[in-house]
Amino acid sequence: MLRITNGAMLLLAITSFSACRKHVMDDMTMEKNIDYPAAYVVNGEDATVSVIRLSDNNVSETLELMDASGNMVMWPHHVYHLQSLGEHRLTIAVPGMDLSGGHAGGMAGMKGKVIVMDAVKGTVVKNLEVPVMNHNAVYSADGKEIWTSQMDMEGKVLVYDAATYTLKNTISVGMEPAEVTFSPDGSKVYVANSGDDNVSVINPSSKAIIATIAVGDNPVAAWIGYDGKMYVDNEEGQSISVIDVATDKVIQTITLGFMPGSAAHLAKKEELWVTDPDNGKVHYWKWDGAMKEWMHGGVFGTAAGAHAVGFTADGNTAYVTNQMAQSVSVINTLSHTKIKDIAVGKKPNGIVLKQ
Repeated sequence: MLRITNGAMLLLAITSFSACRKHVMDDMTMEKNIDYPAAYVVNGEDATVSVIRLSDNNVSETLELMDASGNMVMWPHHVYHLQSLGEHRLTIAVPGMDLSGGHAGGMAGMKGKVIVMDAVKGTVVKNLEVPVMNHNAVYSADGKEIWTSQMDMEGKVLVYDAATYTLKNTISVGMEPAEVTFSPDGSKVYVANSGDDNVSVINPSSKAIIATIAVGDNPVAAWIGYDGKMYVDNEEGQSISVIDVATDKVIQTITLGFMPGSAAHLAKKEELWVTDPDNGKVHYWKWDGAMKEWMHGGVFGTAAGAHAVGFTADGNTAYVTNQMAQSVSVINTLSHTKIKDIAVGKKPNGIVLKQ
C-alpha cells in the first residue's frame, strides 16, 4: 500500500500550485506576432479585442483585456493607434459602463482606466487607473503624452507622460467632456464637452485653452478631417458641426435626421461618412467644390448598431463596427456596397487600423 507523508503531500501541493500558476501566467503573458496589416476592434461587453487580418478579412486573434490584478475590465470603449520609432501602441479607454445606447452623462463615483497595448505582441503594457470615467485616450502627435477625458460635471482633461505614466497636467474644460482628439498636424487638441454643448480647443504645448466653440446639443467628438476641418457629431442635436481648424469657427452645420454614432472623413474620395446606429446604416456626404459645402450623397446598410468606421490607406475599403449585431461590415467604398460581415465579440465599438 502506498503511503504519502504529510511532508510529501505538502511538497506535492506546492509543486502542483507552482505548475498551475506558471501555466496561468504563461497564458496571460503569451505574445502574439501581429506583424501584418490589421484592424483592432474593441468588444465592450466581452472585454476583448478582435484582430482582423486585412489581407483576408478574417479574425486572426482575440485578445483579452485584463486589469493589473488579472481581472476582466468593464466595458472598454474607443481605441487609438500610434506608430513611433518602429513600435506600434494602442490606447484603449475603459469607462466602466455601457455607452452603446448613447454617450451622454457619466456615473458618479465611477473610475476609469487607460490600457496601453503593444499592437504587434498583443500584450498589455500598462494599466492606468484614472479618477473619473473616461471616454477615450489618445497619444499626442509626438508620442510623448497620453491625453484622456474625465466625464464629470467639473470636466477635466488629464495629460500623462507616455514613458513614465505620471500625471503631468490637469486641464479644466467644460461639463462632461467625452472624446479628446488632435488635429491632423497635432497643433491643436479638441475636447467635446457634452454637458455644455461646446468644444474646447487647447494648445498642446502650453496646455492653455485658446478657443471655445459652440456646437449642437450633446457633442461627442470632434472627429479628424484631413481637409483642414474637424467634424463634431452632436447626438441629441442630430447634426454635424463642421469646424475650420485655421479659424476655429463652425462653417457648416449638417442636419442629419438621426442620432449619429460617429463621423469619419474619407479624404481619398472627398466623402464624409456618418453612422446611423438606430437604423443600421451609414450615410455619406460628398464635397461640393463649387458650393464649398457638404451635400448628401447616399446611404447604405451595414447592420444593427452601426458605430465606428476605419478606412484602409488607399481609401478603397472601410470597416464599420455594428454594436448590436456583434459584427464588422467590410465595405467597398467605390460602390458603397457591403463585401461581407465579420463576426466579432459582443458590443463592438471602437476600431483602428494598423497598416
